[in-house]
Amino acid sequence: MLLSGTDLLAPALAHRFAVPAYNISDHGMMTAALAACEEVGSPMFIAIHPSEWELVGDSFVASARELAQSSSVPVAIHLDHGATFEQAMAAIRLGFTSVMIDGSLLPYEENVALTRRVVESAHAAGVSVEGEIGTIGPRDPKSAEEMKQFSYTTPEEATRFVADTGVDSLAVAIGTAHGVYPPGVEPEINVELVSEISAALGIPLVLHGGSGAVDAQVTEAVSRGIAKVNVSADMKLAYFARLREVLADPAIREPHDAYPPALEALKATVRHKAEVFASVGGAEHYDYRPAGLRPPLWSGAASPVLEH
Repeated sequence: MLLSGTDLLAPALAHRFAVPAYNISDHGMMTAALAACEEVGSPMFIAIHPSEWELVGDSFVASARELAQSSSVPVAIHLDHGATFEQAMAAIRLGFTSVMIDGSLLPYEENVALTRRVVESAHAAGVSVEGEIGTIGPRDPKSAEEMKQFSYTTPEEATRFVADTGVDSLAVAIGTAHGVYPPGVEPEINVELVSEISAALGIPLVLHGGSGAVDAQVTEAVSRGIAKVNVSADMKLAYFARLREVLADPAIREPHDAYPPALEALKATVRHKAEVFASVGGAEHYDYRPAGLRPPLWSGAASPVLEH
Protein backbone atom coordinates (compact mmCIF):
# COMPACT_ATOMS: atom_id res chain seq x y z
CA MET A 1 0.00 0.00 0.00
CA LEU A 2 1.54 3.27 -1.15
CA LEU A 3 0.93 6.25 1.12
CA SER A 4 2.13 9.76 1.68
CA GLY A 5 4.55 10.32 4.54
CA THR A 6 1.82 12.02 6.59
CA ASP A 7 -0.51 9.03 6.30
CA LEU A 8 2.36 6.67 7.12
CA LEU A 9 3.44 8.57 10.24
CA ALA A 10 0.10 9.47 11.82
CA PRO A 11 -0.57 5.98 13.24
CA ALA A 12 3.07 5.69 14.32
CA LEU A 13 2.84 8.84 16.41
CA ALA A 14 -0.54 7.86 17.84
CA HIS A 15 0.57 4.34 18.80
CA ARG A 16 4.16 5.20 19.77
CA PHE A 17 6.16 3.25 17.25
CA ALA A 18 8.58 4.53 14.60
CA VAL A 19 8.48 3.78 10.90
CA PRO A 20 11.95 2.80 9.63
CA ALA A 21 13.29 4.68 6.62
CA TYR A 22 15.86 2.56 4.80
CA ASN A 23 18.24 4.26 2.39
CA ILE A 24 18.02 2.20 -0.78
CA SER A 25 20.81 2.00 -3.35
CA ASP A 26 19.69 -0.84 -5.61
CA HIS A 27 16.77 -3.09 -6.45
CA GLY A 28 17.98 -6.06 -4.42
CA MET A 29 18.29 -3.97 -1.27
CA MET A 30 14.81 -2.57 -1.84
CA THR A 31 13.09 -5.91 -2.34
CA ALA A 32 14.93 -7.49 0.61
CA ALA A 33 14.15 -4.63 3.00
CA LEU A 34 10.50 -4.65 1.97
CA ALA A 35 10.27 -8.44 2.27
CA ALA A 36 11.69 -8.29 5.81
CA CYS A 37 9.20 -5.58 6.75
CA GLU A 38 6.38 -7.72 5.37
CA GLU A 39 7.61 -10.67 7.44
CA VAL A 40 7.24 -8.69 10.68
CA GLY A 41 4.30 -6.50 9.65
CA SER A 42 6.23 -3.22 9.79
CA PRO A 43 5.50 -0.20 7.59
CA MET A 44 8.52 1.43 5.98
CA PHE A 45 9.88 4.31 3.96
CA ILE A 46 11.86 3.55 0.82
CA ALA A 47 14.30 6.43 1.30
CA ILE A 48 16.41 7.57 -1.64
CA HIS A 49 19.17 10.13 -1.08
CA PRO A 50 20.11 12.38 -4.02
CA SER A 51 23.42 10.52 -4.44
CA GLU A 52 21.51 7.22 -4.47
CA TRP A 53 18.99 8.68 -6.91
CA GLU A 54 21.85 9.60 -9.23
CA LEU A 55 23.08 6.00 -9.01
CA VAL A 56 19.77 4.18 -9.58
CA GLY A 57 18.26 6.63 -12.09
CA ASP A 58 14.76 7.97 -12.60
CA SER A 59 13.30 4.69 -13.85
CA PHE A 60 14.04 3.08 -10.49
CA VAL A 61 11.25 5.10 -8.87
CA ALA A 62 8.65 3.44 -11.09
CA SER A 63 9.71 0.02 -9.81
CA ALA A 64 9.64 1.32 -6.23
CA ARG A 65 6.07 2.56 -6.71
CA GLU A 66 5.01 -0.76 -8.21
CA LEU A 67 6.47 -2.71 -5.28
CA ALA A 68 4.92 -0.33 -2.75
CA GLN A 69 1.48 -0.46 -4.33
CA SER A 70 1.40 -4.27 -4.15
CA SER A 71 3.02 -4.54 -0.72
CA SER A 72 1.17 -6.07 2.22
CA VAL A 73 2.50 -3.28 4.48
CA PRO A 74 2.16 0.50 4.14
CA VAL A 75 5.05 2.16 2.28
CA ALA A 76 6.05 5.70 1.31
CA ILE A 77 8.73 6.63 -1.22
CA HIS A 78 10.83 9.37 0.32
CA LEU A 79 13.43 11.82 -0.96
CA ASP A 80 16.05 11.94 1.78
CA HIS A 81 17.95 15.23 2.29
CA GLY A 82 16.71 17.04 -0.76
CA ALA A 83 18.91 20.10 -1.18
CA THR A 84 16.98 22.40 -3.52
CA PHE A 85 13.44 23.32 -4.49
CA GLU A 86 14.06 22.03 -8.01
CA GLN A 87 15.25 18.68 -6.70
CA ALA A 88 12.16 18.28 -4.52
CA MET A 89 9.85 19.14 -7.44
CA ALA A 90 11.63 16.68 -9.71
CA ALA A 91 11.11 13.96 -7.09
CA ILE A 92 7.40 14.76 -6.86
CA ARG A 93 7.01 14.61 -10.64
CA LEU A 94 8.67 11.18 -10.64
CA GLY A 95 6.27 9.81 -8.03
CA PHE A 96 7.91 10.25 -4.64
CA THR A 97 5.14 10.48 -2.03
CA SER A 98 7.25 12.20 0.64
CA VAL A 99 10.14 14.64 0.38
CA MET A 100 12.65 16.04 2.82
CA ILE A 101 14.06 19.47 2.21
CA ASP A 102 17.17 20.01 4.30
CA GLY A 103 18.09 23.63 4.84
CA SER A 104 19.47 23.03 8.32
CA LEU A 105 22.89 24.45 7.47
CA LEU A 106 21.38 27.66 6.09
CA PRO A 107 20.63 30.75 8.17
CA TYR A 108 17.23 30.37 9.84
CA GLU A 109 15.30 32.72 7.51
CA GLU A 110 16.76 31.04 4.41
CA ASN A 111 15.87 27.61 5.77
CA VAL A 112 12.32 28.81 6.41
CA ALA A 113 11.94 30.37 2.97
CA LEU A 114 13.19 27.26 1.15
CA THR A 115 11.19 24.84 3.28
CA ARG A 116 7.97 26.85 3.07
CA ARG A 117 8.26 27.06 -0.72
CA VAL A 118 8.62 23.27 -0.95
CA VAL A 119 5.73 22.74 1.48
CA GLU A 120 3.36 24.94 -0.53
CA SER A 121 4.09 23.15 -3.79
CA ALA A 122 4.30 19.62 -2.36
CA HIS A 123 1.02 19.92 -0.48
CA ALA A 124 -0.70 21.01 -3.69
CA ALA A 125 0.38 17.65 -5.13
CA GLY A 126 -0.63 15.63 -2.05
CA VAL A 127 2.98 15.00 -1.03
CA SER A 128 4.20 15.38 2.55
CA VAL A 129 7.29 17.32 3.59
CA GLU A 130 9.92 16.73 6.25
CA GLY A 131 12.07 19.66 7.36
CA GLU A 132 15.08 19.90 9.62
CA ILE A 133 16.13 22.33 12.33
CA GLY A 134 19.31 21.96 14.39
CA THR A 135 22.60 20.48 13.23
CA ILE A 136 22.85 16.71 12.90
CA GLY A 137 26.21 17.07 11.22
CA PRO A 138 28.16 15.55 8.34
CA ARG A 139 28.25 11.88 7.45
CA ASP A 140 30.77 9.77 9.39
CA PRO A 141 32.01 12.23 12.06
CA LYS A 142 35.74 11.86 12.58
CA SER A 143 35.97 12.43 16.34
CA ALA A 144 34.08 12.96 19.56
CA GLU A 145 35.17 16.59 19.43
CA GLU A 146 33.54 17.03 16.04
CA MET A 147 30.29 15.63 17.43
CA LYS A 148 30.35 18.17 20.25
CA GLN A 149 30.02 20.91 17.65
CA PHE A 150 26.52 19.77 16.66
CA SER A 151 23.67 22.14 17.49
CA TYR A 152 20.77 20.56 19.42
CA THR A 153 17.23 21.46 18.44
CA THR A 154 15.33 23.44 21.08
CA PRO A 155 11.56 23.27 21.63
CA GLU A 156 11.34 27.00 21.03
CA GLU A 157 13.06 27.02 17.64
CA ALA A 158 11.24 23.85 16.59
CA THR A 159 7.87 25.41 17.41
CA ARG A 160 8.74 28.57 15.52
CA PHE A 161 10.05 26.62 12.53
CA VAL A 162 6.94 24.45 12.20
CA ALA A 163 4.69 27.51 12.47
CA ASP A 164 6.76 29.37 9.86
CA THR A 165 6.94 26.50 7.35
CA GLY A 166 3.96 24.14 7.80
CA VAL A 167 6.09 20.99 7.59
CA ASP A 168 4.40 17.66 8.28
CA SER A 169 7.31 16.13 10.19
CA LEU A 170 10.52 17.48 11.65
CA ALA A 171 14.03 16.05 11.82
CA VAL A 172 15.56 17.09 15.13
CA ALA A 173 19.11 17.10 16.44
CA ILE A 174 19.07 15.18 19.71
CA GLY A 175 22.55 13.62 19.91
CA THR A 176 22.97 11.32 16.91
CA ALA A 177 24.97 11.82 13.71
CA HIS A 178 24.85 10.48 10.17
CA GLY A 179 26.76 7.37 9.19
CA VAL A 180 29.41 5.53 11.20
CA TYR A 181 30.73 6.87 14.51
CA PRO A 182 34.45 7.12 15.33
CA PRO A 183 35.93 4.13 17.19
CA GLY A 184 35.05 4.23 20.87
CA VAL A 185 32.38 6.93 20.42
CA GLU A 186 28.81 6.10 21.36
CA PRO A 187 26.07 8.68 20.77
CA GLU A 188 23.94 9.83 23.69
CA ILE A 189 20.33 10.58 22.76
CA ASN A 190 18.73 13.30 24.86
CA VAL A 191 15.40 11.58 25.42
CA GLU A 192 14.13 14.33 27.71
CA LEU A 193 14.60 16.79 24.87
CA VAL A 194 12.53 14.49 22.63
CA SER A 195 9.67 14.65 25.14
CA GLU A 196 9.87 18.43 25.33
CA ILE A 197 9.89 18.95 21.57
CA SER A 198 7.13 16.39 20.98
CA ALA A 199 4.89 18.00 23.59
CA ALA A 200 5.48 21.43 22.06
CA LEU A 201 4.80 20.40 18.45
CA GLY A 202 2.39 17.48 18.37
CA ILE A 203 3.70 16.33 14.96
CA PRO A 204 5.90 13.34 14.09
CA LEU A 205 9.58 13.79 14.92
CA VAL A 206 12.35 12.18 12.87
CA LEU A 207 15.61 10.71 14.14
CA HIS A 208 18.46 10.83 11.64
CA GLY A 209 21.50 8.73 12.43
CA GLY A 210 19.65 5.59 13.48
CA SER A 211 22.72 3.49 12.65
CA GLY A 212 25.17 3.00 15.50
CA ALA A 213 22.84 4.49 18.10
CA VAL A 214 22.21 2.55 21.32
CA ASP A 215 19.12 0.39 20.82
CA ALA A 216 17.64 1.06 24.25
CA GLN A 217 18.01 4.82 23.79
CA VAL A 218 16.35 4.70 20.39
CA THR A 219 13.45 2.67 21.78
CA GLU A 220 13.02 5.19 24.58
CA ALA A 221 13.11 8.10 22.12
CA VAL A 222 10.43 6.37 20.04
CA SER A 223 8.20 6.05 23.10
CA ARG A 224 8.54 9.81 23.58
CA GLY A 225 7.60 10.98 20.08
CA ILE A 226 10.13 9.87 17.45
CA ALA A 227 7.91 8.46 14.68
CA LYS A 228 10.47 7.90 11.90
CA VAL A 229 14.06 6.65 12.17
CA ASN A 230 16.49 6.80 9.26
CA VAL A 231 18.78 3.79 8.77
CA SER A 232 21.51 3.43 6.18
CA ALA A 233 24.94 2.42 7.49
CA ASP A 234 23.87 -0.49 9.72
CA MET A 235 21.91 -2.10 6.90
CA LYS A 236 24.61 -1.61 4.28
CA LEU A 237 27.47 -2.65 6.55
CA ALA A 238 25.71 -5.97 7.24
CA TYR A 239 25.07 -6.45 3.54
CA PHE A 240 28.61 -5.74 2.34
CA ALA A 241 30.30 -7.59 5.21
CA ARG A 242 28.45 -10.78 4.23
CA LEU A 243 29.03 -10.16 0.53
CA ARG A 244 32.79 -9.87 1.13
CA GLU A 245 32.74 -13.18 3.00
CA VAL A 246 30.94 -14.89 0.13
CA LEU A 247 33.22 -13.39 -2.52
CA ALA A 248 36.28 -14.65 -0.67
CA ASP A 249 35.52 -17.92 -2.47
CA PRO A 250 37.05 -17.43 -5.94
CA ALA A 251 34.66 -20.01 -7.38
CA ILE A 252 31.69 -17.68 -6.81
CA ARG A 253 30.92 -15.89 -10.06
CA GLU A 254 27.12 -15.93 -10.43
CA PRO A 255 25.03 -13.12 -8.91
CA HIS A 256 22.39 -15.62 -7.76
CA ASP A 257 25.10 -17.31 -5.68
CA ALA A 258 26.71 -14.14 -4.33
CA TYR A 259 23.84 -11.84 -3.48
CA PRO A 260 21.27 -13.94 -1.58
CA PRO A 261 23.44 -14.46 1.55
CA ALA A 262 24.18 -10.72 1.67
CA LEU A 263 20.50 -9.91 1.28
CA GLU A 264 19.67 -12.27 4.13
CA ALA A 265 22.11 -10.35 6.33
CA LEU A 266 20.37 -7.13 5.33
CA LYS A 267 16.99 -8.64 6.17
CA ALA A 268 18.23 -9.68 9.61
CA THR A 269 19.19 -6.06 10.29
CA VAL A 270 15.77 -4.85 9.13
CA ARG A 271 13.98 -7.32 11.40
CA HIS A 272 16.13 -6.22 14.33
CA LYS A 273 15.41 -2.55 13.69
CA ALA A 274 11.68 -3.27 13.65
CA GLU A 275 12.03 -4.63 17.18
CA VAL A 276 14.02 -1.58 18.30
CA PHE A 277 11.51 0.84 16.74
CA ALA A 278 8.49 -1.09 18.12
CA SER A 279 7.15 -1.29 14.55
CA VAL A 280 6.59 -5.07 14.53
CA GLY A 281 2.90 -5.49 13.74
CA GLY A 282 2.56 -1.75 13.14
CA ALA A 283 0.80 -2.38 9.82
CA GLU A 284 -2.26 -3.43 11.81
CA HIS A 285 -2.90 0.23 12.65
CA TYR A 286 -3.66 1.16 9.02
CA ASP A 287 -6.88 0.70 7.06
CA TYR A 288 -6.89 -1.21 3.79
CA ARG A 289 -9.08 -1.48 0.72
CA PRO A 290 -9.16 -4.26 -1.90
CA ALA A 291 -6.41 -4.23 -4.49
CA GLY A 292 -7.04 -1.80 -7.33
CA LEU A 293 -8.53 0.94 -5.18
CA ARG A 294 -6.67 3.89 -3.82
CA PRO A 295 -5.63 3.60 -0.15
CA PRO A 296 -7.80 5.52 2.32
CA LEU A 297 -6.50 8.10 4.71
CA TRP A 298 -5.76 6.83 8.16
CA SER A 299 -8.60 8.00 10.40
CA GLY A 300 -7.80 11.47 11.65
CA ALA A 301 -5.11 12.30 9.09
CA ALA A 302 -5.59 15.46 7.10
CA SER A 303 -3.37 15.06 4.04
CA PRO A 304 -4.93 14.27 0.64
CA VAL A 305 -5.10 10.73 -0.69
CA LEU A 306 -2.60 10.01 -3.45
CA GLU A 307 -4.09 8.73 -6.70
CA HIS A 308 -2.34 5.78 -8.31
